[in-house]
Amino acid sequence: MRAILSVSNKEGVVDFARGLRDLGIELYSTGGTKKAIADAGIAVDSISVLTGFPEILDGRVKTLHPSVHGGILARRGLPEHMAALKEAGINTIDIVVVNLYPFVQTVTRSGVSLEEAIENIDIGGPTMIRSAAKNYESVTIVVDPADYDWVLRKMQENSLDAASRMKLAQKAYQHTASYDTAISRYLCDDLFPEHMTLALERASELRYGENPRQKACFYTVQDVKAMDKGLGALTVHSGPEISFNNLLDFDSAVNTLAAFSTPTVAVLKHTNPCGLASRESLKEAYELALSGDPVAAFGGVVACNRPVDLPTAEEISKTHYDAIIAPAYADDALALLSQKKSLRIVSVPFPQKEDDALEFRNVRGGFLVQTRDCIADDELSPKQVSRRAPTSEEMDDLLFAWRAVKAIKSNAIAIARDSVLLGMGAGQPSRVESVAIALKKAGNRAAGAVLASDAFFPFADGPELALEAGITAIIEPGGSVRDDEVVEAVDRHAAAMVFTGMRHFKH
Repeated sequence: MRAILSVSNKEGVVDFARGLRDLGIELYSTGGTKKAIADAGIAVDSISVLTGFPEILDGRVKTLHPSVHGGILARRGLPEHMAALKEAGINTIDIVVVNLYPFVQTVTRSGVSLEEAIENIDIGGPTMIRSAAKNYESVTIVVDPADYDWVLRKMQENSLDAASRMKLAQKAYQHTASYDTAISRYLCDDLFPEHMTLALERASELRYGENPRQKACFYTVQDVKAMDKGLGALTVHSGPEISFNNLLDFDSAVNTLAAFSTPTVAVLKHTNPCGLASRESLKEAYELALSGDPVAAFGGVVACNRPVDLPTAEEISKTHYDAIIAPAYADDALALLSQKKSLRIVSVPFPQKEDDALEFRNVRGGFLVQTRDCIADDELSPKQVSRRAPTSEEMDDLLFAWRAVKAIKSNAIAIARDSVLLGMGAGQPSRVESVAIALKKAGNRAAGAVLASDAFFPFADGPELALEAGITAIIEPGGSVRDDEVVEAVDRHAAAMVFTGMRHFKH
């Protein structure tokens, strides 16, 4: 038996080569792989011994040869194939151990040139992998160092069967597919190309999906143009296993807080922020966020865009939560929170600002793809449409409410004052119903507060309801055929209204 070994990731390859050699298998290798094996005192020959031809073009051509691919692809059960090999003086290759040039690692380094990227596109490796995988009934293809031990063990037991080789072949094709996806993505300048492939890597198995009867896993997207690992970089410090619904809330938390540059705390329930506040003191921000809706907060998720300190942790520990997410934790804060065995404590790098990376949403038969919804700079200088201009305090609160309402499910309404979310209405078929829910949550605090609506008011009934409850200023996109009626209602109450010209639907 003969094996070819040519790997970029050399983890475990020397021990695997030694195990193969102990089984009497002839080894052939290239470049650094051959050197590593030979330096360990293991007998190994160059690929050129197989091909009778030296490497050329600075190593671009070394395994692209009939002696390699003929030996791999020949169907052992076809007499004509075996006769052709004999006539050409080609020996069969039974094992191929290959993983590819580090293209992703190369192109994600800063300052990498296009020329360097191109030179890290592997040609011979994928070709050998695909050849071996195609002929898996006779050839064993190994692309993952994690498979070395069990493959060697089965070979030693003479139990490496066609089913095992098929499993390895599937993994091999996925390896080359992910590799080609990275190259295609790197070379693509189109935001929405005609054809798009996603490369996904399983990050963790989950106990179940949104409900216990649903099976679920967490996969991370491998994208050379969007290397923010997001929740793939999540660290679990303490608490029960992370659930499917936790991850949905964590994603909403990170997206919500990305719109805020000051220390901000959000309390989320079913991906909606039911509490939100900004303060220089994280502890105070948490206390005010909790005051937004302390009943809904029970069993929710706390999110902080600053490292959690001990005073904040002491306050958080007074309420039952399912999880807490932050960029980091002070040692004493982590020790205190970890005492609550039912509390999932996780950290993840928070983005410094919003980004417009692509978002994918599965629908039956396909994916909807869009850029992430971000607040544009001109939205933060909204147009006055009422007779009265907002005061500077009202404008600060309007912009806070505008950032908050973007994170709430449509039809979304946010009531805020002094950078605190006092009440919100989410997901209602009627916008006026969302206003009523937000006012109920805010209670008497609505008097003197401001209101944000994620899309225009189609009628004056929503603003009328809010204004009668004491709302003094409203921010919304504008654009309704009844904008004049809405503004007239605002003017009758001597309130202020500004239009942003941009809606933020979140379905």
